[in-house]
Amino acid sequence: MTVAEVSTYLNSAVLGGTRADHGALARDIRDDSRTVRPGDIYVAMRGNNWHGLEFEVQAAGAGAVAVISDRPSSVLPTMVVHDPRQIMGHLCAWFYGTSPSTPRVFGVTGTNGKTSTAHFVDAGLAATGETPGLISGARIRGPGLQWVPVRTTPEAAALHQTLAHFRRSGVTACAMEVSSHAIDQQRIDGIRYRAMAFTNLAPDHLDYHGSMENYYATKASMFDAERTDLAVVNIADEYGRRLAATAGAEVWTCSSHDNAADIYADRIICDETGSRFDVHSPVGRAEVRLHTMGAFQVDNALLALTALIADGADLATTADGMSSLTAIAGRCQPIHAGQPFTAIVDYMHNTAGQQALLPYLRSLTSGRLIVVAGATGGRDPNKRRPLGKYAATYADIVIVTDESPEDEDPAAIRSQVLLGAHQARHAQVVEVPDRRTAIDYAVELARPDDVLVVAGRGSDPIQRYGARTVDFDDHLHLRHAIASSLHAHAIGDNMTRPCRA
Repeated sequence: MTVAEVSTYLNSAVLGGTRADHGALARDIRDDSRTVRPGDIYVAMRGNNWHGLEFEVQAAGAGAVAVISDRPSSVLPTMVVHDPRQIMGHLCAWFYGTSPSTPRVFGVTGTNGKTSTAHFVDAGLAATGETPGLISGARIRGPGLQWVPVRTTPEAAALHQTLAHFRRSGVTACAMEVSSHAIDQQRIDGIRYRAMAFTNLAPDHLDYHGSMENYYATKASMFDAERTDLAVVNIADEYGRRLAATAGAEVWTCSSHDNAADIYADRIICDETGSRFDVHSPVGRAEVRLHTMGAFQVDNALLALTALIADGADLATTADGMSSLTAIAGRCQPIHAGQPFTAIVDYMHNTAGQQALLPYLRSLTSGRLIVVAGATGGRDPNKRRPLGKYAATYADIVIVTDESPEDEDPAAIRSQVLLGAHQARHAQVVEVPDRRTAIDYAVELARPDDVLVVAGRGSDPIQRYGARTVDFDDHLHLRHAIASSLHAHAIGDNMTRPCRA
């Protein structure tokens, strides 16, 4: 595309540009000045802390040929629009040719379970002969592409660039997590969904949305016929039942406890190896065996299965594909390093997630439940005491540590979690600020038959302390801590073993 063609699409004249500028070839659209390359158009939007035009010099220096913003740039030819964020998704869909439906996109939204459900959809698609792509908070993956995203749902430019890559690479269907922030900030505009799946709704992100009603309305907006062909809804909670009754698209319901749903599960058995259950659907019955840990994974797999069955997939083949998953990064992800106790990493960052996971973990052990917990900065501070309280209600030992404090005082965040943990009056509560040290300490405390869970960050590989970032992967460090502990104990045993004459 040329700058002039983009200008025509936006119905916005190029200000401050020459004839040569109008004819310049626009190679990509970028919304981050740090990623601009020669030939790119830079979209400068207003953010929470700054305006993108504050970085116009950097964008120009990197080779941007023009800028799209709500006011003229002083250094680049500009196409002025009222709200750059409002036009971004549709502009990218037009520019990259990602609409209307190649590849088919299966969206997943809700509070908890989005990542796992997206991974189950991905596994089901692969089993049925599709060439799948995956856009989740844990991984973005497709042919010749794999990276860990910063956000659950990328910004519009990165999202449409990914979909365009999928299309060029022969991807036929894609599973995508859709966050409430992405919906409200219009990052997913320009995408037509084959199906949109709803997991559940629980208090979260209320610092952003203001109320549960606003939070629900944001999610519910994705289930109109204008945005999706199929509305696939878990009716386990009041919000799911409400959504199923009001969605504008064709509705398919599922449930792990209500046989009035279109697709339901029964004969559910969950243990330390996974879950077994029967699925009943309009196209038949199937036995499902999940190798992913967590009773809540039954609901996630059932929702994914419903979305694919609604699309016409074979029930048995899809169920077999989901059974091939053995772990999902940061989602009740077990670590097997030869230790005599169970070790798990989980994203568990709200009380609904704790209530779904901690009773299950308690059921697995005849020993103690040890939880490494904290809270992330820059998010709803009202969650922090409840996070500590629920952790200490179920656990025997709670080790309170840092997650990603962002721009807040880490000690102040920990103090709120600690207050909640002490209110439970159940667990032994310990404060260990450094996360690495906290995990090491938890491993040293763990005895045979205990269950140890490192909670709150899941697969996030970065800790953020204001402008300072630290590479830190909970899964990798927990594995390392276990290996180091086993090695140290082995050396100690050898040193104390008596010598033979």
